Amino acid sequence: MIKAYTHLNEILTLDGAHKKDGRHLLPSDVSLIKNGAVAFNEDQILWVGKTEELPSEFKNYSINLQGHVLTPEIVDSHTHLIFGGNRAEEYIDRLNGTSYEEIAKRGGGILYTMKKTLEATSDELFRLSCERIERIHSYGVGTIEIKSGYGLTFEKEYELSRLIDRLKKKFHGRVQIFNTYLAAHDVPKNFKSSEDYLDQVVLPLLDKLSSEKIIDAVDIFHEKNYFTTDDVIRLFTRATELSIPCKIHADELNTNEGAQLAARFDALSADHLLKISDEGIREIASSSTVATLLPGTAFFLGKPLAPARLLLDAGAKVSLASDFNPGSCHCDNLLLIASMAAAQFKMNQAELWAGITLNASASLGRLHQGAITPGLQPKFSLFKSDMISEITYNWGRNFSVTLP
Repeated sequence: MIKAYTHLNEILTLDGAHKKDGRHLLPSDVSLIKNGAVAFNEDQILWVGKTEELPSEFKNYSINLQGHVLTPEIVDSHTHLIFGGNRAEEYIDRLNGTSYEEIAKRGGGILYTMKKTLEATSDELFRLSCERIERIHSYGVGTIEIKSGYGLTFEKEYELSRLIDRLKKKFHGRVQIFNTYLAAHDVPKNFKSSEDYLDQVVLPLLDKLSSEKIIDAVDIFHEKNYFTTDDVIRLFTRATELSIPCKIHADELNTNEGAQLAARFDALSADHLLKISDEGIREIASSSTVATLLPGTAFFLGKPLAPARLLLDAGAKVSLASDFNPGSCHCDNLLLIASMAAAQFKMNQAELWAGITLNASASLGRLHQGAITPGLQPKFSLFKSDMISEITYNWGRNFSVTLP
C-alpha cells in the first residue's frame, strides 16, 4: 500500500549525513525540507521533496500532516530493560559518597539485580518489559535494543533471551526489537573465575541460542574485575564462527583497550568509552564499528563524559543511547538524554540527530534505515511541532504522536 505524507512543516531527512556514512557531519547535513512530503510503500521510501513537487502518481494517497515534523525513526540502541526489583537505595548511597565499585563489592549492583530477576517469574518480567517498551515507544522511539544479562545462570539467561524473542513477536509492526545476548555481564560469586563462568554458561548457551536463531548479537562487559581481554577474544571468536555480530561494553571504568578489540573484530559497536585512549579513538574512527556513547550513565553516576568531540573530529561514527537500566542509568527517555548531552558534547544538529537515528541504526547493523531518502525503509518518527528544533530545545517535553 502506498502512502504520501504531505504538508509537513519540516522533514529532517539526514540525506547529507547518509551520503557521508554518518561521519564528519556539518549542520547542513540534516538536509531539512520545509513544507515537505514523502511517498512510500511498505518496503521502501519512493520519493522525498517539497509538497508542491509531489509527483501526480502519489497525490491520491496524500495524508495532510500540516503542523507536524518528520524525522528518521529514533533508535535506542543500548538498553537493559528486562530486570526485577530496583536500586533506588543504591542511588542515594552514591549521592552520599559510596562508589559504584564499593556497592558491587557488598552485594549490590548487577548481582543484586540478578537476585531480584531470578526471583521474578517470566510472566512478571514480560509484563514489566511491555510497560517499559510502551513508555519508551511513546517518546517516538521505534527501534529498541534489549539485552539479557540479569539472569547469569544458564537457565535464567536462556529464559531472558527467549523472553526478548517473545517481546519481539508481540511488538512486531509497532516496535522493532533487537535481541542482544549479554550473559557475560558479571561473574556470579559461585564461579571461581570469569573463564570458568564463560566455559560453563556463556559459551554453551551461545551455541544453544545460535541453533534456535533468536539472538541478533552478543555483548560482553570488558572491565577490570569482570571480563578479561582473553574472555572477549574467546567469546567474539566463537560468535564470529556462528556468524553472530558482536558488541562490547568498552573502556567505561578504566582504559582497557576495549575499543581496539571492537575494531579488530569488526564489532557493530563499542559502548560507553568514557576512558577510551587516543589509540582507541584512532582505531574506532578507521573502522566500521560505531562508537555508542551513553551520557545518561555519566550523568547518573556523576562521572566525566566520554570524549565525544575527539571521536567525532577523528571521523568515528558516533551514536547516542539511553543505557536504561536499574542501577547506573534509570532513565528511559533517549531524547531527553541526547538533548542534554549535545550541549556538553558540543554536537551540532546533524551529529545529534544522526546519533539517535542513522548511526544508532548502524550500531545494530540496520543499514537500511536511519535517513529519509529513496530506497531506504520507511521508518519514521512523527512529532506535533512547527519546527524540528523545538523537539530538542524543550528538554523532557514529549511531542511524539502516532504515525497515521
